Amino acid sequence: MAGRGSVRASGNFNANQDAETLYKAMKGLGTDEDSIIKLLTSRSNSQRQQIKAAYKTLHGKDLVGDLQGELGGKFETLVVALMTPPILYDVTLLRNAIKGAGTDEKVLIEILSSRTAQQVKDITAAYRQEFDADLEEDVTGDTSGHFRRLLVILLQASRQQGVQEGNIETDAQTLFSAGEKNYGTDEDQFITILGNRSAEHLRRVFAAYMKLAGYEMEESVKRETSGGLRDLLLAVVKCARSVPAYFAETLYYSMSGAGTDDQTLIRVMVSRSEVDMLDIRADYRRLFAKSLHSAIQGDTSGDYRKALLLLCGGNDA
Repeated sequence: MAGRGSVRASGNFNANQDAETLYKAMKGLGTDEDSIIKLLTSRSNSQRQQIKAAYKTLHGKDLVGDLQGELGGKFETLVVALMTPPILYDVTLLRNAIKGAGTDEKVLIEILSSRTAQQVKDITAAYRQEFDADLEEDVTGDTSGHFRRLLVILLQASRQQGVQEGNIETDAQTLFSAGEKNYGTDEDQFITILGNRSAEHLRRVFAAYMKLAGYEMEESVKRETSGGLRDLLLAVVKCARSVPAYFAETLYYSMSGAGTDDQTLIRVMVSRSEVDMLDIRADYRRLFAKSLHSAIQGDTSGDYRKALLLLCGGNDA
């Protein structure tokens, strides 16, 4: 997956020089937003952390605080996100999703179904360090039923490795019996199989399931489950098939319909910019017959739009 991000580390990097450029961009009357945008979107996150440290050393001030003082609205939210280390960004999003008014299920679903097992382990450790709290306890205290059970399984980050050849047909058969074949749904079987098998194994199970049931796994999940569980199972199935395609779809829905879901748009553009944005772009075009670039262009404005387009990685996107 290396090198599939649209944002890469800058080759001739000088943290002090960058810190000065940002300082000048914010000094005096008016702010040079263009300089800020160009600089921050052409540095990797770890380079941005070094710039932050250099800024503190040179000016005795907090770079993020200064940026917040100069910028506003969605653009400010985006820039603060870019300045946050990735794991810390994830744990902050999860904390806000749980501790805000009502639970933001969308955030829990997106992060826990798409991150690698190692990332989930790092998130759990960072959450404890940052908030002196147990992520699993916070999640279970704020959710219920089958939805909660699957979230807890995902938090364990202990999916099986590889493909269990002998279990492909059995798993497909179990899923069929748990749903389409009989009246009523055995959600526990869906949760156990979809929550514990590897992505490679699940892709084989989905193919076997299609032959058996005559439905794609996604269709059956939609028909057999509802609410938060349905949304989480769908995300798990989609991520097993392809994480970039899952995010292409997430971006599409954040910009379709009345008004833009800017929180989702920012979250995905920032968190995937150094991971798989090039693949997400390709999947976006394949799935929706238009470019991600043109979707962002048509759905956003101002400095916010400029920054998002740069994160998207050029207009051939």
